Amino acid sequence: MSMSKQIEASIVVVDDEPSIRDLLVASLHFAGFEVATAASGSEAITVIQQTQPDLIVLDVMLPDIDGFTVTSRIRQEGISAPVLFLTARDDTQDKIMGLTVGGDDYVTKPFSLEEVVARIRAILRRTREQSADDPVISVGDLEINEDSHDVTRAGQPIDLSPTEYKLLRYLMDNEGRVLSKAQILDHVWQYDWGGDAAIVESYISYLRKKVDGVTIEDEHGKARKVEPLIQTKRGIGYMIRGPKYAAGE
Repeated sequence: MSMSKQIEASIVVVDDEPSIRDLLVASLHFAGFEVATAASGSEAITVIQQTQPDLIVLDVMLPDIDGFTVTSRIRQEGISAPVLFLTARDDTQDKIMGLTVGGDDYVTKPFSLEEVVARIRAILRRTREQSADDPVISVGDLEINEDSHDVTRAGQPIDLSPTEYKLLRYLMDNEGRVLSKAQILDHVWQYDWGGDAAIVESYISYLRKKVDGVTIEDEHGKARKVEPLIQTKRGIGYMIRGPKYAAGE
């Protein structure tokens, strides 16, 4: 039965540690991905050129050239496949460098395999939506138009600041997945936030008032608030969750 399983995407995994490489390959195969591997930076460039993957999982520390250099070289060659970096150091400089050279996300070692798969699916969803003809992204009756940056809830316009828009976009990119304050700070504020995680709480509060505070009329003409979409998972983080998740689909 597994032989007929549809391939979700093709991935190249680059890591010089065989144990990590094997674990990632097994986990990604199980999740429905086609996987090729490389153990060094130079081998990675060759494999990526040959396979033209949908996504690259790339260790930063490699024995010959580092993952940042690999990314710069494939970008120069016009290869635009998204890159998920694996970094052994929880180092802000590494993260900034990774995004500067054209990476899309990062996972810090040690990592859980479930987290890697979740990050990969979020990146693929984001890049596929960006390449689609339809610029509208939706969660339930909440819609963002990527071209115009218009935001509506139940057809009613919502006025957001640029930061609120980025935060909402990041939540919607990861619908159904809890995001920690650290992840939100990294992706929305791009490391320029002074270390104060309280800013996330404040902006989630602003966003919740605007997105979940919309009033609509029911079938009897009575005013009621829309169903809340933005959820707090106490001690973990925040998520946006549409009706399809609530229904268990």
